[in-house]
Amino acid sequence: MLDYEKKYDMKLIAGIDEAGRGPLAGPVVCACVIMPLDEDKLIDGINDSKKLTEKKREELFDKIISTAIDFSIVEIDERTIDEINILNATKLGMKKALENLKIKPDIVLIDAVHIDTQIPQENIIKGDSLSYNIASASILAKVYRDRLMKKLSLDYPQYNFAKHKGYGTKEHIALLRQYGKSKIHRESFIKKFIN
Repeated sequence: MLDYEKKYDMKLIAGIDEAGRGPLAGPVVCACVIMPLDEDKLIDGINDSKKLTEKKREELFDKIISTAIDFSIVEIDERTIDEINILNATKLGMKKALENLKIKPDIVLIDAVHIDTQIPQENIIKGDSLSYNIASASILAKVYRDRLMKKLSLDYPQYNFAKHKGYGTKEHIALLRQYGKSKIHRESFIKKFIN
């Protein structure tokens, strides 16, 4: 997980990733984090958030927050996603997450996406499985978004967001057809499911 970090003889390497590009509802969440790379500060078990259990992600989230040199988490809402499309919304969120850091990194490692920044960047396909910093960002984004969707489930209990987190499961699509859209559904994503 440190091969990409070791390529750069730099102290401040940031990783950026997102959670929630695919769901029918809720925001896309982008996280940027600078992790210390000293041997004694490395967190065991960091990996692509999709390869970890929810319990493990929750544990690692708290460890990442307390260990990070700096981090930032940004939400881009459903209306913006509908207006500028999900790829551009993701890039916007990643850029904002980077800009919100208090400490400027020397380089940014990003999961597959190129963003508009003056800071040198490397875009890594499947970066959340290959880079420690990107994997850390993926955990921050995923846990933050899952927690948010559980909260939103209290406001919109009929959709059961706590279970499927807004993704297009059979249950979610059936509930969407039964109750119609909510304020947090992405118009551009649900057209094919409801008239």
